[in-house]
Amino acid sequence: MPPLSPLLASAPETGHEVSLTITLVFTALLLGMILALALEEKLHAKKSLIVALFAVVCLFVGTAVDILPFGPVIVGSHEIDMPIYIPAVDWGVIAIILGSSLFIDVTSKSGLFTWIAIKLTKASKGEPRRLLWLYGLMTVVFSAVLNNVTAMLIVGSLTGVSLKKLGREKYLLGFLIVEGLLTNIGGLLTLISSVPNIIVGTAAGISFVEFFYKASPYVIVATIVTVALGIRLFKIEKLPDDAAREEAAKQVESFDENDGIESQGFFMFGAAMTIAFVLVIATTSILPWVNELGMGYVALSFGAIMLIRYKSSVDQFYKGLDWDLLGFFAALFVVINVMEHAQVLALIGEGLAWMIGLGETTGTALVLVSAAGFSSVTDNIPLAAMLAKILGNMGTVSTDPKWWSVVFGANLGGNLTPIGSASTLVAVTIIHRYKLELSFGAFVLKALPYALIQIALAVAYVLLFLA
Repeated sequence: MPPLSPLLASAPETGHEVSLTITLVFTALLLGMILALALEEKLHAKKSLIVALFAVVCLFVGTAVDILPFGPVIVGSHEIDMPIYIPAVDWGVIAIILGSSLFIDVTSKSGLFTWIAIKLTKASKGEPRRLLWLYGLMTVVFSAVLNNVTAMLIVGSLTGVSLKKLGREKYLLGFLIVEGLLTNIGGLLTLISSVPNIIVGTAAGISFVEFFYKASPYVIVATIVTVALGIRLFKIEKLPDDAAREEAAKQVESFDENDGIESQGFFMFGAAMTIAFVLVIATTSILPWVNELGMGYVALSFGAIMLIRYKSSVDQFYKGLDWDLLGFFAALFVVINVMEHAQVLALIGEGLAWMIGLGETTGTALVLVSAAGFSSVTDNIPLAAMLAKILGNMGTVSTDPKWWSVVFGANLGGNLTPIGSASTLVAVTIIHRYKLELSFGAFVLKALPYALIQIALAVAYVLLFLA
């Protein structure tokens, strides 16, 4: 096999040349992991175990072919010896999931989420379609100012409460899937809504205001289309007549939003902390000192503060954590890190760089579609970073639509598979928590119409309005 081109010739952290043979071997491992996840139900194995086994194999093979950077890790100004798979994990994401889960679980005990759910349910007058519109809008707004995982955790919790109280659990699967897809739509709204936005926007020199101004029209249209399609495909029916609507309105009016509030003081504290949590998470990047510690620190801190209420029985909340989800992410980060050293991500970038050379219209469209495809099966953060570097090295001006192709592709690709983004994975986890059947393949089949329409709209929007 010939060696890779200069762009892919060596793993910079190891100094060793990586041959195309090694890269293709690891590409096969990545495809094998994706296939195993697709067959999760048939294998009768949890996703955390599947990915952990592939992480074990990837680490062993990576060591055998000498592509991993063993040695001390520089943290600040100190050298620390640690196993190679420890720094491979994005502990910031793990901390966000862990802290947000604890915060939401404890805050839910105050009755706050039940109160919000009942208020929104009353505003819907018991009409399922109107409720989906309300929750869809809330999902997009939360995803724009929070991280997508936190938004999905909050909205998913509210959805379960509301539909259970309305006695319409049959719509739960549709609601959660639509909300999961909308988190990635909301993640497009501002420069700080997602990590790929920050990476690409910074590299291109796009300001916060410009980013919002250019992204918001697409987000509005995509949200409307996604909710409308969700109503149609999941057959969320209107109430048949005036009598049914009157009965539903009476039913929701009989709900007591104060039900579940055991302590008015704790309820007010929970509400204040939730508002503070949203504000601090949304402004983490500009807060002095806190911006150095990151959103994971913020989530863990707020989780710890809320746990003070149950200081003598905090173990009950530890038991309720979704350890399968946390284990999955930790193992997935290890696999992706090895793939990066094996130049699998660089190989993807090489193909996209070739597409860029095909011309303005064709190249821009292909970059968006390809970025979406690759982001559906791998971490969109290193992919976005790699593509931003390629565009920067090519001297691409900030007004070039290819920057937006990377932004839209990296975010929307998460709607193609349940492992394409953290928020869609959280949505699937909540679905399983409610004992609803949804395999990897079933998610892809249900999400594909939405994702294809969203990506097609993005291509048209970038070419017609941002070019």
